[in-house]
Amino acid sequence: MTDLSQLQEQADAELAAVADEAGLEAWRIKYLSRKGLLPQAVDRLGALPREERAAYGKAVNVLKQSVQSAYEARVAALHEASLAAELTAEGLDVTLPGRRPQVGRLHPTSRILRDVYSIFAHMGFQIYTGVDVESDLNNFQLLNMPEGHPARDMWDTFYTLTPGVLLRTHTSPGQIRVMHGHAPEPIRVILPGKCYRYEQVTARSEMMFYQVEGLAVGENITFGDLKGTLVAFADQLFGEGRRLRFRCSHFPFTEPSAEVDVDCIICGGKGCRVCKYTGWLEILGCGMVHPVVLRNGGYDPERFSGYAFGMGPERIAMLRHGIDDIRYFYNNDVRFLEQFA
Repeated sequence: MTDLSQLQEQADAELAAVADEAGLEAWRIKYLSRKGLLPQAVDRLGALPREERAAYGKAVNVLKQSVQSAYEARVAALHEASLAAELTAEGLDVTLPGRRPQVGRLHPTSRILRDVYSIFAHMGFQIYTGVDVESDLNNFQLLNMPEGHPARDMWDTFYTLTPGVLLRTHTSPGQIRVMHGHAPEPIRVILPGKCYRYEQVTARSEMMFYQVEGLAVGENITFGDLKGTLVAFADQLFGEGRRLRFRCSHFPFTEPSAEVDVDCIICGGKGCRVCKYTGWLEILGCGMVHPVVLRNGGYDPERFSGYAFGMGPERIAMLRHGIDDIRYFYNNDVRFLEQFA
């Protein structure tokens, strides 16, 4: 028993003198490893007389628990001391504020859509959400484009395996859905949503993109009402004093029809690479709702008139921020998206 007491005192004294992890490992090998002093003391149990084994076994177990506990306590103490020294060396100021977690940002398309919603909401327009999967009837036929009409060539359409069912190529079929739901009451709505066209993906075209359709139907609505609405919209979206240019165009579902340009935001109308040195940037198409479309929607064209317009939020975002490639919007490149705080 005297040997065990001496071993206890020796182990405790040497453990207290350990100052680093290397010394601690050397102590562990000396006392706790398979060939260490403590396992050797346990092995002596078999050589003792039978009457001494019980007392010796009890004493050696107490020694093992004591030495093991002391070792674990020393490991924790040295770790704490090492951490404290490291923190002191680095000069950490725990009173400084922590790093702010990264927060998500709205996609640039979503930001433009929200701006458009807000502007037209203040003009009294309601928001109507259509469907992405449409019928040929709504997408083409009721918009004055019967089967075989050459205007259908303007859109490269995704057809489904179900005859007469397709992915909508524009948001205009929403006009028919809204008119069918409200005729013969006056309406003033915008219809945002995704459109799909089987087109080659380039810097200026994508196979999936957003549009915002606008529609107003009522009595005595004129092209002047359409022009006033779009001028007010451009002033609020791009800033007061923007110049608009209306150019004659053709759409099967409006008559007369026009393309609308805004003076180049980049160069102020002087001419630059973005506007192809014309001083103008196209932002939307518009026109008076065709009498055939009004009749197909449930309105008497002898009594009612209306106007419609359509724009691409991505194109507007490109103009506002000077972005020259539409593919950036859907490449999920964080370096691009983080610019829009």
